[in-house]
Amino acid sequence: MTTIVSLTILGVLVLFLGIMKKQSWLLPVILLGLVVSMLLTVQDWNAFRNYYHDMIIVDNTSVAFSMVLVFSAFLIFSLAAHYYRGVQRPLDDIYGVMIFALTGAVMMTSYGNLIMLFLGIETLSIALYVLAGSHKEAITSNEATLKYFLLGSFLSGFLLFGIALIYGSSGSFDLQNISVYVASCGGTYPPMFLAGLFLLIIGLAFKIAIVPFHFWAPDVYEGTPTLLTAFMATVVKTASIVAMFRFFSHTFHGIHGVWETTIWVMAAFTILLGNLTGVYQPNLKRMLAYSSISHSGYMLLAVVAFSAMSNNALLLYTLSYSIATISAFGILILIREAHGNDYFTSLNGMAKTNPLEAFCLTVSMLSLAGIPPLAGFMAKYYLFSTALEQGFVWLVIVAVAGSAISVAYYFRPIIAMYLKDSDGVKLTVETSYKVSLFFMTMLIILTGLLPFLFIGLL
Repeated sequence: MTTIVSLTILGVLVLFLGIMKKQSWLLPVILLGLVVSMLLTVQDWNAFRNYYHDMIIVDNTSVAFSMVLVFSAFLIFSLAAHYYRGVQRPLDDIYGVMIFALTGAVMMTSYGNLIMLFLGIETLSIALYVLAGSHKEAITSNEATLKYFLLGSFLSGFLLFGIALIYGSSGSFDLQNISVYVASCGGTYPPMFLAGLFLLIIGLAFKIAIVPFHFWAPDVYEGTPTLLTAFMATVVKTASIVAMFRFFSHTFHGIHGVWETTIWVMAAFTILLGNLTGVYQPNLKRMLAYSSISHSGYMLLAVVAFSAMSNNALLLYTLSYSIATISAFGILILIREAHGNDYFTSLNGMAKTNPLEAFCLTVSMLSLAGIPPLAGFMAKYYLFSTALEQGFVWLVIVAVAGSAISVAYYFRPIIAMYLKDSDGVKLTVETSYKVSLFFMTMLIILTGLLPFLFIGLL
């Protein structure tokens, strides 16, 4: 709860700084405010508090994932000074909306009531509709925001209708009461409840970009300003998958059957389609979009193969995925600035002209591919192990096959940087930006070497 309050205050403060024309204060205040929010979040560890008649539940799971969200936002804002350095217009509105979107994401990890889940999703979604179209001069940005708004609004109706049907069946919005109702059904559920559950899954699957509700992601990611795409691919995805995990872990307590097959099939198709389609992408940004889709499928393993270790495995996975993805987008920003595009040919010979940046992108790609001993490998190892323990052998086989396919496109930038001749264009990077990239790269390596720091926390 303190995280939500502190982030709300920070967002309002940023808007007031904009009114006072203190543009140079924005990023320092935001970064300091995010650090304070993380410190306040840590203080809730082992607190186990409920607020407003269980509307918000603060437990170790919500604290841990809130930390991942706020830390991801901190890394993204650390790149903002470079990304917006040539922009003349005030940026307080964009920064403020990003913080309010983050607040909605934290609400999605802490809800104990379906009404609070819907409020969190809408707080996040409305902010994203604005952010996707924040580059008003670019037609691709306008197209992205219109497509995202229309599809997002339509799918929000599915989500709300699903919540209404679940309420009509169980008589409550509260997760604990719904859990009691599920237990009383004894495995035989009325059609109204099944329909509501299916619609709820559809609404959340859209936010996570799960097949067949993924079709918006590549176009919206490509049209959205790159820094904000990194926000969508990490903060939004983490919040949505945790929201789905929280619902099933609290209401079904690992009872499989009615929803297991649906999510099993969606996870398998998401992994295969995301990886197979990623092989054919001509540029880095669209490749990262399909990479994001495939990782959504991997994360679903924690939901479908629910066990005592699922939340720990999902925590490590969301953290490693977020850091590697933000680092990759950080390099993508530099490439688009230097070359005007992000085709793989623009990376040719970058290891000679910009060795540090090439190293950072290489580590990110290897981690996303799941190459040991990096964080991505350890995250997949624990996630796949959890699924195997629950008997999902075929799903793990599909996941391993998807990881093998992903090597084909994750290695394309590496091959271009180290084995192709340079075009002589050197990336111009400030020292602070290099420090941020190097910091993220070291985190990827250290998390892979020390995964036990996260496994067993929850």
